[in-house]
Amino acid sequence: MDNATNKISKSVAIIGGGAAGLMSAYHAKLNHPDYHVSLYEKNAYVGAKVIISGGGRCNVTTGILDLKKVLQNYPRGAEFLRTAMQNFPPEAVISWFESQGVPLKTEEDLRVFPISNNGKHVVGALENALQELGVEIHCNTHITEISKTSAGFLIETKAGPKPLVDTIILTTGGNAYRQTGSTGDGYAFAKNLGHTITELAPSLSNFHIQEKWAQELSGISFKKAKLTFISADHQDHFERTGPFLFTHKGVSGPAIFALSGMAAYQKFDTSKPAHLQIDFFPDQNSEKLDQQLQELFQTNPGKKITNIIALLLPSRLAENLTQLAHLPENLTPANLSKSQRHTLLNILKSTPLQLIGRGAGDEFVTAGGVPLSEVDHQTMQSKICPGLFFAGEILDIDGFTGGFNLQASWATGALAGESI
Repeated sequence: MDNATNKISKSVAIIGGGAAGLMSAYHAKLNHPDYHVSLYEKNAYVGAKVIISGGGRCNVTTGILDLKKVLQNYPRGAEFLRTAMQNFPPEAVISWFESQGVPLKTEEDLRVFPISNNGKHVVGALENALQELGVEIHCNTHITEISKTSAGFLIETKAGPKPLVDTIILTTGGNAYRQTGSTGDGYAFAKNLGHTITELAPSLSNFHIQEKWAQELSGISFKKAKLTFISADHQDHFERTGPFLFTHKGVSGPAIFALSGMAAYQKFDTSKPAHLQIDFFPDQNSEKLDQQLQELFQTNPGKKITNIIALLLPSRLAENLTQLAHLPENLTPANLSKSQRHTLLNILKSTPLQLIGRGAGDEFVTAGGVPLSEVDHQTMQSKICPGLFFAGEILDIDGFTGGFNLQASWATGALAGESI
């Protein structure tokens, strides 16, 4: 105890009780047991977004253990994340939760979940760990302003000011999932402490499409397709191969979420749509698919073309794609011209859709935030305001679906907590 200031050797306040905040509080107290560590959360309980992630099952991290491959799943922030990821990689996250009594499982698609399929068990393990270390958790605390004085950081709440602290870790998340408290408050706090904020945009969203025929395919899913996003002005394009499905408004699923993350800053609407091309046969080039089609036509000479395509794709889709190729309804291989066959082939390899809007996804996150150039990647400390640290989604970092956003939060939270 320092009698002059009447403060414990150092006081730390973590603002935001999500994944990054909980993990930074744990590592701050674990590595600095003599520090006074407090966690402030405006909700009635911590970990609201963690609990509902992955449909309530909580996709804790990824089962990909090759760090180079892990970092390929971040459209923004991959290089910045390298130090934090090396410090607390997915295998360390898995070990940590299992050591805290939360057994995990790695599913076929390499997403990692608690065996219980219950996100509350993930948050409960973190809460228990914090309580054992002596971290003070303050819920229902609505912070209105954070400012820096010569004596430390002043935290103002609706109920009045809190005691001065030496260090702040801002882990307030983005402005997605507003019902969980992620309303972007942290951006205002960061600005007040000298930082700028990049343009913000939704990431991991699904797409709304113009074509009614595709909307009528709602519920039909594909394990693998190659999807290409082309901007409204045709200047930019992004590609992703993976699972997707049709919905009553458009297209969704992991590959669509990834594509939307890459195209997070693209603008499009009904008056100026973007474009999506779908290759339903990504593992076959046009020549091989053409050969397969010709073989099917030869063995089914009397069948309708639509019914033959239905041997390869769902029948409703087959019907729509033959219509897109402008093939007569009763056309059979005996009457199919070479040019008609090539038109059909092009449709199967590049079905065009018009994108007119975005919708929320299962792991809706925010693209943008505190610029990474303003933060030291080796410590997560602000380069502008000494004593201020950042972790989690408040930073200009976002990942694809599959546990990558939670992994980034655990990793940056751990590094920030250790570095104070």
